[in-house]
Amino acid sequence: MYNLDEEKVFRDPIAGYVRVNNEIVWRCIESREFQRLKRIKQLGSTFMVYHTGEHSRFSHSLGVYEIIRRMVNEVKDLNNGLSDYDKTIVMLAGLLHDIGHAPFSHSFESILNKKHEDYTISIITEKSEVNDILNSYSSSLSADIASIIKGTYHNSILCQLVSSQLDADRMDYLLRDSYFTGTKYGEFDLERILRTLRVADGKVVIKSSGMHTIEDYIMARYHMYWQVYYHPVSRSYDVLLEKLFLRLKDLYIENSDKIVQQYPMFKDLLENETLTNDQMYHLDDSCCHYGFQLMCQNDDKILADLAYRVLNRRLFKYCSIDKKDQIYNMVVEHGFNPKYYFSQDIQIQNPYKPYSNEISSIWVVKDGGEIVELSNESRIVSSICQNNQYKDEKVFFPKEVIND
Repeated sequence: MYNLDEEKVFRDPIAGYVRVNNEIVWRCIESREFQRLKRIKQLGSTFMVYHTGEHSRFSHSLGVYEIIRRMVNEVKDLNNGLSDYDKTIVMLAGLLHDIGHAPFSHSFESILNKKHEDYTISIITEKSEVNDILNSYSSSLSADIASIIKGTYHNSILCQLVSSQLDADRMDYLLRDSYFTGTKYGEFDLERILRTLRVADGKVVIKSSGMHTIEDYIMARYHMYWQVYYHPVSRSYDVLLEKLFLRLKDLYIENSDKIVQQYPMFKDLLENETLTNDQMYHLDDSCCHYGFQLMCQNDDKILADLAYRVLNRRLFKYCSIDKKDQIYNMVVEHGFNPKYYFSQDIQIQNPYKPYSNEISSIWVVKDGGEIVELSNESRIVSSICQNNQYKDEKVFFPKEVIND
C-alpha cells in the first residue's frame, strides 16, 4: 500500500480536514463511481423540511473514512493491534460503504427492489472502475473490503468500526446531518469517544469514564430519527416518489416503447429487475429531476400531477392511522385513484438494541477490567431499551380531500 508523495486534504465542516495519504484511497476517491456520490443527496427527501439539508453522499463517505482513519491511527489499541493492510482495507471500507446508493437516499430502494448495500458490494467486487483500481493492487482486496462491509471479515474489529451500533458511519451522519439541517439533535462529543475507545476481548469497547458521552450519542440518534429522518413531511415526499414511479411503471406496461422514448433516463430502471453497475452509475438525482420536469407535460393526468407535486412541494397531507378508513373513502369520493393517492406508512426505530449480536452491541470496560454490555451499566440506556421499539404509523393523501 503506497503513500502519496504529498498528503491530500479536503476542507470539511465536520472533520476540519479530511486527510488522505494512501495512494489507493486517493485513486478510489477519483473513481467515477465515487465522484457520482456528489450527485446523490445524503438525506434524500429531508430538504423538503430542512431546506439546507442538501449535502451529498460524497461528503458523508469522506467523513466516515476520516473518522476511521483517526481511529486506526489515534486509538492506541487499534494503532498497535492492526497491520498496515488491515488499516488500509478498513479505511477503504468506510470510504466505499455507500457507493451503491441510489437517488433520494433510502426511499428509492422500494423502487429498485434491491438494497443499496447489495449494489455497493457489486460495485466493489464486480466490473467497475473502483474494482479495477482495487485489483491493480491485490486480487484479494475487493473481497476483503466487501466482507468488512457485510460484517463477515475474520477480524471482527474492522467490521465494528464500519458497521455496528457505535461505528464511524453513525458518528458521521449524526453530526453531519445535524449540522446541515441546522438542528442540534445529532450533536455529541466525538473527540471524547475517540479518547475513550479501547480494544478488549477481541471487541472495540468504551472506557467507563466515556459512558456518559455514549449516552448522549444514543439520545442524539433517537432525536435525529424522529425529528429529522422520520419527519412526516419527508415521508410524504417519499410516498409521492413511490406513487410517481408506480404510475410510470403501469404506463410502461401499457405502452413500453412510448414511455422509454419519452423518458430515456428511466429506460434501464423500467426494463430491468436490477441494474448493472454501469446502469446505476447513470442514475442520479439530476437525471431524475429532469425526468420529473418532462413528466409534468405528460398527457396522463395522474403522472403529470404527481410529478408536479414532487417538483413544487405540493405534498400529501397526513393523519394518524385510526382515520384510515374515513380518509380512504374521502379520497375515492373526491375522484382520486387510491392506488396513487392513498398510502399507509409505518416507521419503527430502536435507538439501541442490546445483545443484537456481540459485534454490534456497545460494550463498556470497567476500571477493574470487567466488560459489560452498555444497557447493564447505564440506567438511561436501560430505560430506553425497556420500550423495545418506537413506532409511528400514518396515512397520506391529497390535501384537497379535506380542504374542499
